[in-house]
Amino acid sequence: MQRQVRLDGVSAGYANRAVLEQLSLHIPAFTTTAVVGPNGSGKSTLLGVISGVIQVTAGEVAHRTGRRAAFVTQRSRAADVLPLTVRDAVAMGRWGHRGLWRRLSKRDRDVVETSMGRLGVSSLAHRQLGELSGGQRQRVLVAQGLAQEADLLVLDEPTTGLDATAQRLIAEVLAELTEEGVTVVQATHDLEVAGSAGHVLLLQAGRLRGEGDPREVLTDDAIDRIWQLPRRV
Repeated sequence: MQRQVRLDGVSAGYANRAVLEQLSLHIPAFTTTAVVGPNGSGKSTLLGVISGVIQVTAGEVAHRTGRRAAFVTQRSRAADVLPLTVRDAVAMGRWGHRGLWRRLSKRDRDVVETSMGRLGVSSLAHRQLGELSGGQRQRVLVAQGLAQEADLLVLDEPTTGLDATAQRLIAEVLAELTEEGVTVVQATHDLEVAGSAGHVLLLQAGRLRGEGDPREVLTDDAIDRIWQLPRRV
């Protein structure tokens, strides 16, 4: 099994506040890894470390390739301050290929249109991003991630708060991407989604409590212990 990302003894956090402590784990290539755990367990910080937007304070992060990961957050700060259309927002995914000031090539434009089509937002192309519903905006951000054509796509709870149709669409697109040779990592609160992943990382208080096949990691006992749920009778 090829490894897309490997962490050895990694610690990371913010402004003198440690979040992750001595994490050693791996992300297998060409499948979906689900990152699960209670609020405050360090899921978002781990995604930032994996995607390279958060620097580690200790340990080592190694990637299978030198290509930059695509990181899809739950909210775009740009949408709050810039008058972006949906097409503009998705086209931002091509900046890593073309640079900020160079015009998009025909291929770039084709990638943008294809990415919008896959997420069902082509009809919104001329709408202002700030005018969209939360679900529509989230699909646009995922389309922006697709437009980067990265070999590693990292998503922070991409389906939280979405209706069933939008959740299903995003799940189908992510499954298609792994078949196309992309490695997907997503944080999720949905244990059903995590259970269908190829690999799972279970976090608690910044530490790794389980790793591997979801059927072996997400047992009833582990879930009760990590989320401190009452014992079943």
